[in-house]
Amino acid sequence: MKSLTFALFAASLTLSGAAFAKAPVCAKTGDAAVASLFDQWNAALATNNPDKVADRYWPDAVLLPTVSNTPRTDRAGIRAYFVEFLQKHPQGRIDTRTIRINCNTAVDMGTYTFTLKDKDGQTKQVAARYTYVYENRGGAWKILHHHSSAMPEPIAKQ
Repeated sequence: MKSLTFALFAASLTLSGAAFAKAPVCAKTGDAAVASLFDQWNAALATNNPDKVADRYWPDAVLLPTVSNTPRTDRAGIRAYFVEFLQKHPQGRIDTRTIRINCNTAVDMGTYTFTLKDKDGQTKQVAARYTYVYENRGGAWKILHHHSSAMPEPIAKQ
């Protein structure tokens, strides 16, 4: 009976140890670090290089872009979107922001305004709502989901 009790005790330790070993290790981050991820993405836009922008996204990321009806669900689709979008020389500015941080994920959501240039060099402002979901994999934070949509109502001039 003692050997059976010991065997059960040893088995329970092994199982609980295995469960404990699989507990996720949460990357440490804060609001400022999450906010800087948008700045890095915006800096990638400034390069006008679609590969540099696509590098900010995980290969299995989903992009629901502002100026396309097509969801982009892989690197090739995300890159293709930015080939066209970068022709407008976009630069974004955060207007309002809320950040929520969880274990290895962070959500940055709010409103932003983009300055875009047309082919004649004329600029226009486009106000939009956004959500970025960032995920930490192996110590790197990248975009897992990005949703952007133009504001449905006109923005009052300030």
